[in-house]
Amino acid sequence: MTADAAADLSGFTGFSSSAQSMSLVAFSAVATLTLLLCVMAGPDRDDLDEFYTGYGSLSPLRNGLAIAGDYISAATVLGTSGVIALCGYDGVVLALSTALSLMLLMFLLAEPLRNAGRFTMGDALARRMPGRSVRITTCAVTIASLLPLMLVQLAGTGQLMAFILGFSNESLKTGCVVGLGALMISYAAIGGMKGTALIQILKIVMLVGSGAVIAVLILRRFDWDPGALFGAAARQSGAGPAFLHSGLEFAGHPRARLDMITSELTIVLGGACLPHITMRTYTASSARQVRRSLSWAVSIVALFVLAITVIGFGATALVGRGAIAAADPQGNTAYLLGSRAAFGVGVSTAETFLFTMVTTAIFLTLLASVAGMILACANSLAHDVFAARVQEMPARREMTLARLSALAIGVPTILLATMVQEYSLQPLVTLSFCLGASALAPALVYGLFWRRYTRSGLMGTLLGGSLTVLLLMPGTNLVSGSPVSAFPHADFNWFPFTTTGIVSIPAGFFFGWLGTVVSGRRKAEEQRRQYEAVEGWILAGAVRRGG
Repeated sequence: MTADAAADLSGFTGFSSSAQSMSLVAFSAVATLTLLLCVMAGPDRDDLDEFYTGYGSLSPLRNGLAIAGDYISAATVLGTSGVIALCGYDGVVLALSTALSLMLLMFLLAEPLRNAGRFTMGDALARRMPGRSVRITTCAVTIASLLPLMLVQLAGTGQLMAFILGFSNESLKTGCVVGLGALMISYAAIGGMKGTALIQILKIVMLVGSGAVIAVLILRRFDWDPGALFGAAARQSGAGPAFLHSGLEFAGHPRARLDMITSELTIVLGGACLPHITMRTYTASSARQVRRSLSWAVSIVALFVLAITVIGFGATALVGRGAIAAADPQGNTAYLLGSRAAFGVGVSTAETFLFTMVTTAIFLTLLASVAGMILACANSLAHDVFAARVQEMPARREMTLARLSALAIGVPTILLATMVQEYSLQPLVTLSFCLGASALAPALVYGLFWRRYTRSGLMGTLLGGSLTVLLLMPGTNLVSGSPVSAFPHADFNWFPFTTTGIVSIPAGFFFGWLGTVVSGRRKAEEQRRQYEAVEGWILAGAVRRGG
C-alpha cells in the first residue's frame, strides 16, 4: 500500500478521531501484553530445548493454533483477500492452495521431519549427511527464503499504522517500522519458541474470531444467501460473469492457464516447506502429537479460508472493485474495506469497537508473523552455523548466540524494510514461495525419502534451485512491465510468467538428481546404507532392532 493509497483510503473509510484513539490504545495494549507473555514464558539461560522447542510442552490444540498462526501471515490475510476481491474465482483457488499446502505438510513431511530433526531444518538434512557445508547452506537458504517475507510484513506495518491512525508523514511511518521491528526482535530473543507460540495462539484466536464475525455480518447483509453475495460481487466487479470463472487474474498473459497452474503449485510446495512452518514440527513431543497438531491447524486454516472468501466477495459487493483497486492496486486493503462496509458508515460505538478488534488482529498478525520468522532464522544461524563449529558448545553460550542472532537478523531486516515501503512488495512474497518450492521442497523430499541421495545432490538442490529462482525472478511481470509491478515505469520483463516455478521447481529436482549421479555409484551405495540404518526412525520413529 503506497502513502497516497493510504491517504485516499483513510478519507474513504471516514475514520473518526475516537476510532483512531481506540486503535492506538488497543495497539499499545497488545504490544505490552505480548511482550509480557514473552518475558513470562522465556526459557532459562542454559536450557536449549526450552528455547528451541519449548520442551514440546504445548498440547496438540495449542500447538495446532501456533502452527496455524505461523502459517496465516499478513500476506495471507491482506494479499489473498485482495486477490479474491479483485479476481474472484482465481482468488478462491489461491486461498484453497494455502490450505492444501498445509495438508501436504501434514500427510507427507511432518512426521519424517519431526523424527529426523531436533531444532532446525539443518538438523533434519544433516542427519544423513553430516557436515558444516550442509548446515551452512541450509541456513543460507533459510534466511534467503524468509527475508523477503519479513520485509513485506514489516514494511506493511508502517502502512497499516498510517492507514488506521490517519497520518502520512514518512518519518512517522519509518519510526513505526523501526519501533515495531525492535519489538519483534524482542519477542524472538526473549520468548524463544514457547513465547512466540503464545503470541501466535493469541493472534490466531483474534484473527479467526474477528474474521468469522465479519463474514457473518456480510452474509446477513445478503439474507444469508451466498449466491446473492456472489452475484452482487460479480455485478460490482465490472467483469460480469468472468468474475466467477477462472482466468481473470491472469487475463492478458500469453500462457494464462499454465501461469495459473504453476503459481498454485509454487504456493502449495513453497508454503509447506518454509522454515518457520517446518520448525513447529519440533515443538510436538511425538509423531502422534504432530499429526494431531496439524489436524487442528488444517481445520483452523480451512475455517479462515472460508471467512476471507466471504470477506473478499463482500468487499467487492459492498464497496466495488474499482474503489478497492483505486485504494491499492494490489487489493491489500480489501479486508479492511470489507470489514468497514460490513459494519456500515457512521457506525455506533459497539461497531467501532468491533472494527478496532479487526485492525488489532491484523496488527498482531504482522507482529507475530515476523517474530516467528526471525526466530527460525536466528535458530538456524546459531545452531547450524556457530554451534556446529564447536564439538560441545555450552548450552548457555549457544543460547546467547541465538539471541544475538535474532538481533543480527532483525536489524538489517528493519533497515531494508524502511527502504522498500513505497514499492509493490508482491515480488518479495512470490520470491519466498519460489525458494521454498524450488530449493527446500526438493531437498526435503529427496533427503527424507531417496535412499541414494548424496551430499553433492543436496548441495545441487539447494544451490541450483535457489540460483535458478534468483536468475529468473527479475524477468517476471511482477518486477516490471505492468502498472502493479515493483517498477511500473520500466520494462525488462523477459520471463512470461508470474512465478519462476515452471522452470525452477523441475530445476531443483534435476540438480539434486544430477549431483547424486555425478557423485558416482560407490557414493550413492554408501548413502543408501547410511539411510537404511536410520530409515525406520525417520519414517516411523522406530529404532532398528540390534542397532
